[in-house]
Amino acid sequence: MIANAADADCGFVGERFRHHGFAFTEAHREHPEEWPELEGHDLILLLGSEWSVYWDGISDNVAREVALIQQAHQSRIPIFGICFGSQMVAHALGGRVFRAEHPEVGWHSVESALPQVIASGPWLQWHFDAFQKPPDFTELAHSSSGPQAILGGRTFATQFHPEANESMLARWTSTMGINDLQVVGLTPEAVMEETRRNVSESRRHSDQIVDWFLELTPHDM
Repeated sequence: MIANAADADCGFVGERFRHHGFAFTEAHREHPEEWPELEGHDLILLLGSEWSVYWDGISDNVAREVALIQQAHQSRIPIFGICFGSQMVAHALGGRVFRAEHPEVGWHSVESALPQVIASGPWLQWHFDAFQKPPDFTELAHSSSGPQAILGGRTFATQFHPEANESMLARWTSTMGINDLQVVGLTPEAVMEETRRNVSESRRHSDQIVDWFLELTPHDM
């Protein structure tokens, strides 16, 4: 699992992978020199981040994650990317990441080409960047902001946050996310109210995606 040190909670997605017998090795984006070798790992989970892939100050960290994604994708090791993780997938495999014309924060619906797997939501969103999918990927969901779910081989990624649970949102709305909420005209109280209303259904929908992903990438790894 690749994540930032201060925000390494994989929430509902992690719970569902563990339900299927997976255990995670936590690798922090701030310290790629400490990452374990890819060999021997059956799955790569890329979590979200406050970072943007095009920030100059993190170019070395981004390059290390790009190399990992390219190696795993070429080796057909399944990758599941979320938010910044989806942007990293796009950036690493021939797509493009840019500032979103329509940033999304809070609970939003998506338009799904595969509604029996990827529900229309509402899903928790928290991003000010968007991406153009890699050329050999299929778009499975989208919104006015851009692609919301993409698939290429054994690599799958969502711009929305299927992992988001109530404790995660309580942390985001009370610390790092307050300025983001102000930018889009939301309050922590409003987001938490929506979270309590939606999180039970989103958990079920998140389980559905993980189950499908594991059927898509069976355990011959």
